[in-house]
Amino acid sequence: MRPLLTFSARLLFATTVLAGCQSAGTPPIAATPAAAGQATTATASSAAALPATPMSQTGAPQAPRVSYTEWLRALRTEALGQGIRPQTFDRAFASVKLSDRVVELDQAQPEFTRQPWQYLDSMVSDTRVQQGRQKMQENAALLQRITQRTGVPAEILVAHWGAESDYGRGTGSFSVLDALTTLAYEGRRASYFRTELLAALRILDSGDIAPDRMSGSWAGAMGQTQFMPTVFLKNAMDEDGDGRRDIWGSLPDVFASTAKFVQGNGWRAGERWGEEVALPAGFPYDQAEYNITKPLAEWRSLGVRPLTGGELAGDGNAAVLVLGGHTGPAFLVRENFRAIMRYNPSTSYALAVALLADRLSGRPGVQGKWPRNELALSKDERIELQQRLASIGMDPGAQDGIVGANTRTAVRRFQQSIGAVPDGFATKSLLERLRRSSNPVQAAG
Repeated sequence: MRPLLTFSARLLFATTVLAGCQSAGTPPIAATPAAAGQATTATASSAAALPATPMSQTGAPQAPRVSYTEWLRALRTEALGQGIRPQTFDRAFASVKLSDRVVELDQAQPEFTRQPWQYLDSMVSDTRVQQGRQKMQENAALLQRITQRTGVPAEILVAHWGAESDYGRGTGSFSVLDALTTLAYEGRRASYFRTELLAALRILDSGDIAPDRMSGSWAGAMGQTQFMPTVFLKNAMDEDGDGRRDIWGSLPDVFASTAKFVQGNGWRAGERWGEEVALPAGFPYDQAEYNITKPLAEWRSLGVRPLTGGELAGDGNAAVLVLGGHTGPAFLVRENFRAIMRYNPSTSYALAVALLADRLSGRPGVQGKWPRNELALSKDERIELQQRLASIGMDPGAQDGIVGANTRTAVRRFQQSIGAVPDGFATKSLLERLRRSSNPVQAAG
């Protein structure tokens, strides 16, 4: 990664813009305390502005485009054009800081080396289950009321709460305004974050939260639900009737807002997310993929059975997941699993929420054995895997180190070509086999 140029070294703000915008009688609001380790920032009370250096999609600096002063003036015009009151904008930006730490996190490309079971071990730990059950007891009447109204089970609401913020303990300590302003001005997805920043200003304009209380993640996800501002505007609820939608401090608002979001994502009342299943010998593992759905009757005909025995109940469509390959546990996931994924589009996340909800309601955890001897591929190894698959015509899609559906399909093609079970599970032994089979490829890094 290129050395990070601090904002204070290349960007100062002009007082003229904010002084001219500041409404009389509106005192500045103190900024939310910076997260531990946050780098130097420059505040809006500094002097003349210099051009910023935006990043390309690769993280490399581009030619300067527009000063922060000009950018902020245009943002104010756009915000007021959308009906946001001038005093709301001026109060919000009275103490906004651009954050080097946010830019650094946005540029970073984390080295994901955990296997699915390691993620689930953390997300569905015994401690989290015990704490979640206690939270369900403490809020039983509230949860029952929201469940009766929305059809979303209490255990699903609490499982989302646990997964998103560890039951409110990990909501993020960044100022959402600092983060979104930084990303809208300096980030790789400026247009997306500009939309989120304008949405955050509409939230402030509605009086739901004060600027100094609008805290969240470095990417602007807010409160105990970790909603982005646009999601907040569509789904946040004032369940406690105090006139504010407070997903930071009000559990009634947290649960009601989560329920509305999950319900709007297609939750089917009275149905489960899915279940762990047993797969027969000779099962067509090339069909075990999230985007391959079949009617329940077809899965029954292929020999898919509940672990407890008998036949799969119900109707509709479902998919089979084998996140740990053919030697690991298998899950049949239905439409409500997709509703969970619309909260966070990750199969591992959705499975964590589903399994945590099961544990909270007294159901057992995963019964099958994960292949814990399989070590995760490093990012360089995942890129090499994709390069070698491409070199032999297996078309894994983007060679970016992210093992998604395209890469798993390419892995299955290779597995079929060598007579292995086509489960799409990328392992170190599979990479070694590819190294012996494919054309020479320069490994990443």
